[in-house]
Amino acid sequence: MTLPRSKFEEPVLGRLRDPFGGLFADQQVPPRESLVDTPSARAWFELLRWGYENDLYTYQPPLEGRSGVRVRVDGEWLLMLSSYDYLGFIGHPRITQAAVAAVREYGTGTGGVRLLTGTTDLHLELERELANFKGTEAAITFSTGYGANLAVIPALIGPRDRVLVDAKAHRSIIDACRLSRASVHRFEHNDMTALEKLLSAQPGGRTLVVVEGIYSMDGDTTPLPAVVALKERYGAFLMVDEAHSFGVLGDCGRGVDEHFGVPAGAVDVWTGSLSKAIPSNGGFVTGSQELVTYLQHAGAPFVFSSALCPAAAAAAREALRVLRAEPERLGILREIGRRLRAGLQALGYDIGQSESCVVPVLLGEDEVAYQVARRLRSFGVLVTAIVRPAVPLGAARLRLCATAGHSAADIDEALGAFAAL
Repeated sequence: MTLPRSKFEEPVLGRLRDPFGGLFADQQVPPRESLVDTPSARAWFELLRWGYENDLYTYQPPLEGRSGVRVRVDGEWLLMLSSYDYLGFIGHPRITQAAVAAVREYGTGTGGVRLLTGTTDLHLELERELANFKGTEAAITFSTGYGANLAVIPALIGPRDRVLVDAKAHRSIIDACRLSRASVHRFEHNDMTALEKLLSAQPGGRTLVVVEGIYSMDGDTTPLPAVVALKERYGAFLMVDEAHSFGVLGDCGRGVDEHFGVPAGAVDVWTGSLSKAIPSNGGFVTGSQELVTYLQHAGAPFVFSSALCPAAAAAAREALRVLRAEPERLGILREIGRRLRAGLQALGYDIGQSESCVVPVLLGEDEVAYQVARRLRSFGVLVTAIVRPAVPLGAARLRLCATAGHSAADIDEALGAFAAL
């Protein structure tokens, strides 16, 4: 594979741990006519071999201990700059203690799916607190955020309906649309003219519009007031995925509705994650009581997947309580995000339209993103390279995440590494 000429082609010393079980060290690839003998798989193996041979594979770094602002990988302490721990809650004493207490009282699992024998009072308390925090009638939780999106769309939308999806929506939303067998139309990112054009053509069936609060690859927000106005004008339904905006936007962290001063009830379905600003696992849906009751019986991931484990449910519940008690973290998060964005721009880096704690550094070619991520690690900074298929070909980037756990000195250290590239 020929690499683009750039200043990042200098050799990087220090072999990273081999995550492939010796596959490429032994110069072996899966034999022909194996299960992974497909054009897509062969392309991936070619790229992975190149990354291994050039010491540029930076994925799956094995953290030795808990995540946080500083993490240890292969015995080396690094500044973490790509963690979703937006509020700096990982390791918070109250949240940790709640998880430990839940294991002691409830065990490590529930022994069932939620619909049958897997529901505990912890789940119900968490769901009540989620609904109360979000300002909706009810909430339902799932084992993953991906599963929350997979539950909603196929349960509510069918082959006679259509879904209008922002072009930069998460893969889980696209997969959910495919499962629904509805007609799917993607409109240009945050383009209200394009959305209205689709809405104005009203075929039979219902229309669901799907957007995100903060877009995970770009760090910008959906123009929620304009989206709500359009969905009301044309009689559509609206779903907002708040995986990256719940616990981040708004004075209290309630999300993109609070950020814009839009009533929570103006959105028909809210989905979100419990593994980002909330330092646990799982996902959720909030909305009307009838929506939640229906999803308890028609949302496949709720009916057929194991219940959220007690430790995760307790940690998420306590995190919501800590957020209420420590709202100053939101101000710190915004200031740290502003400092990171301004510093990168001052150095001449392209951060796109980022306006949040998610800050992309746009680099273009996949290989360059790998090289820069590896180079930053040699300077003691751990970042994530984002390449296809997560972003289109030619749109590779680093995805940085500012957190309330970072200090101004941490950001200055990271900017120093970028300046040295």
